[in-house]
Parts: sequence; structure tokens; C-alpha cells
Amino acid sequence: MDSITIKNVIKDLETAIGKRKVVYDADIIEKYSKDETSDLYHYPDIVVRAGATEDVSKTLSICSKYIVPVVARGAGTGVTGGAVPVQGGVVLSLELMNRIIEIDRENMVAVVEPGVITGDLQRAVQKEGMMYPPDPASLDSCSIAGNVAEGAGGPRAVKYGTTKDYIIGLEFVLPNGSIINYGGKIVKNATGYNLSGVLVGSEGTLAVITKIFLRLIPLPSHSLDFLIPFKNIDDAVKNVNKIICSRIIPSTIEFMEEDSIKLVSEFLGGEMPFPDAGAHLLIQVDGNSEEDLLKDLESITACVDTDYEIIVAQSRSQSDRIWKARRSMREAIQEKSPIFLAEDCVVPRSMIAVFLREVKDFLNTRNLSSVMFGHAGDGNVHIDVLKKDIDYVEWKKMLPELKENIYKIAIKHGGTISGEHGIGYIRKDFLSLAVSRDEIDLLRRIKHAFDPDMILNPGKIF
Repeated sequence: MDSITIKNVIKDLETAIGKRKVVYDADIIEKYSKDETSDLYHYPDIVVRAGATEDVSKTLSICSKYIVPVVARGAGTGVTGGAVPVQGGVVLSLELMNRIIEIDRENMVAVVEPGVITGDLQRAVQKEGMMYPPDPASLDSCSIAGNVAEGAGGPRAVKYGTTKDYIIGLEFVLPNGSIINYGGKIVKNATGYNLSGVLVGSEGTLAVITKIFLRLIPLPSHSLDFLIPFKNIDDAVKNVNKIICSRIIPSTIEFMEEDSIKLVSEFLGGEMPFPDAGAHLLIQVDGNSEEDLLKDLESITACVDTDYEIIVAQSRSQSDRIWKARRSMREAIQEKSPIFLAEDCVVPRSMIAVFLREVKDFLNTRNLSSVMFGHAGDGNVHIDVLKKDIDYVEWKKMLPELKENIYKIAIKHGGTISGEHGIGYIRKDFLSLAVSRDEIDLLRRIKHAFDPDMILNPGKIF
């Protein structure tokens, strides 16, 4: 924005929503120049800290008037640059809109504002004997609206699905300031197009979400965690299929391959079981009685083929120990290499091992270190390529080729380029690898219908 436009926008915003909600001090807005994406930042011109839907509506109306870019931001935990204001303009922060408005036990619905932290919501509904299943890795720092914007998943997706499966209503604001209410505390809704379905995964490019109605389910009263080591990832994947074909759907089935096990073992100072195994499966089963869980455990151990001992958690501390390595992966990666390429391709579950092997072979031809882990139950694979001591300019030149080859391998095996982190800014140049021209044209028309002046999160997805 030019200086005159900035001054006019600031003046109008301060008049409409109050001076304390409008921020343009460089030291403060630095926080809003980045999210968790490695090596990407861009300063906004203005930050608006909205406190209510009316603030969002007035802000969008003013930005629409001046054709100013607006980037809605939740907790800033995304990893594809979705919350980075790459064209400057206004960052519309929803962090202060963080109330759990209602937990309705009778209808099993939670009504929340966009800035509610996912883990806080989970703990609140658990106290009421209910469960909100989606559990992204950053659940103690990510916001619900961010989960909606990205279509977030998590380890429990194999049994319970992802964020999209729990959205039954949304309040959202269009770029012109119009407030739309869709759905609510109803189980069924065949009234017109499914607008919630359109907005889930739209990455803040269509509208700004200001209230969310979430379906809840009964909370299982018992759970059991165990770790199964294997000689290699092929054996681990084969046994995932055996488990599911035996008619047992664990709530989570996570995997770690050899290089990820070694990296996190080093990070934790050797504090993890079977650090020399070629692969780990981390499994949780849940249910309403210990007897049911023991039956599931017996069935799984009977069908699983491994030369290692299976570790079954006998206490909460043992469960925490089993999961500590998986939960420490991102910290371990950042300590080893603060700059890294993070991908989250998805392939059919049966193709995980083949996909990983081909990607690993390709990266080895470039002498690149990588770690791979993820959700064995739904084929969502996290691939992290470490920069380490590679020259920065050389690293930046390498990235397009690395991404393209990883994506092409995923697509070749029936997959696609992102399972839960979205396209954002860092993958937009590769969308055409996975999506046809006709589909991209349709997506663009949807974007134009919602946002004719193209002010919402410009430079993302397309």
C-alpha cells in the first residue's frame, strides 16, 4: 500500500472499531509477519486485533473500499505460509476472539469463536463427558478456525476423520462486510449448497470465519497405547493392513521410519525404546471398557508379525514415554536444521512404503538428509528435508526441483501433494501437478464469486 492509502485505512479503522484494536508499530507487527513456515516472512502494513464479529465486518468493509489485501490469522501455527501477508496490507488477527461460547450437552454441540485453541476445547468438552476428536500435532497452540481453514487432520483421523467431519455450522464474513450464518445445531441440512464444505480448507481466501458449530461425540472411557517396532518400514506398512483387515480400527496408527527414529533418539539423549529399529508403529485403541481394549490388543498382537517385543503402556507415564518421540519430532528437526523443507503428501495406505523408498532414494542422489513419519492409518506422510550446512543460495535454488519430484512420486502412486497442511504460499506453483486445468478454473470462479476484488489472502493457493 502507498503511504496515503495506509493513512486513510488507519483513520477509517480507528474510527470504526477503536484505536486500541489497530496496530502499526513495527516492533509489534513483526510477530504477524510470519507463521511456522520455515524461512518465510513479510511484514503487514497494519494489524487489526478483532474482538467481535462486528469488528471483522467493519474491517473487511473498509479494506474492500480501498481494495487492500486482508490476511485472516488465528494462532499462526501453519506451515505453508497461509498466514504470511506476502502482499502486505492488513493482518486481521482473531486471537482475541477466543471464547468457548457454549457446550451444549443435550445436542452434543460446541459453539466457539475462531481463536479458541484446539487443545483447550478438547479438555473443556472432556469435562462434560464428550469428545472433539480432531487432534493436529499443534493442538495446544493452533486455533479452531485455523484448523477449519486448513482442513486439519491429525493422528485420530484413521478412526474419527478430520475437521471437516465435525463442522455443522459457520458464521462468516464476506469481503464486503456481509455476515452470513450457515447451519447450526442441526444434524442434517439439505438447504442449498453446503457452504461449510466450501469454506473448510479454503485457507482464508473466501471469507473470514467468526463462529463455529462443532459436532461432539461421546467420550470413550478407556484407552490403551502400545508401540510395535519392526525391521523396516515395509514390514510396518504390511502390518497396518493386517490390523485394519482384522476389523480393528485403532484411534491412531502413527509411524516413524529409521532416520526419524535416529534423529529423535539423539534429540532425547537416547530416551526412547528400540532406537535401532527400522520402523515404529505407535498405536492407540479406545473403547468403553478395559475388557474391550484387551480383546483388541489380543487381536492385534495375534495378527502382527514382528521380531521385537511389543511395549504396552501400563500407566499414563508409560503412555507419555511411548508418544514422547513422535511428539518431539518437530523440535528435533528444528534443532538439527532450523531451515528445512516440510512436506505432507498423502498416498493410499498400502503405498506408504513404496512412496517413502522412492522419495528417500531420490533425496539420497542429492546427498540430502531427510526424516519421514506420519499417519500410517490414512497414508499421510510427513517428509522433512534438512538444509543443515548447505549454502543458503544453493538451497533456495534446489527447492523447486525437490518439491516437484516429491509431488510427482506421490501422484504416481495415487496420492496428492498435501494431506492436511494445505497449499498456501509455498506450494501454489505446483497445484497444476495435482489438479486439472478445468478444476483450477472452477476453483478460481468460486474464489471470484466470494471475493470479486481478490483482497482475501492474495498470493495463496493459485
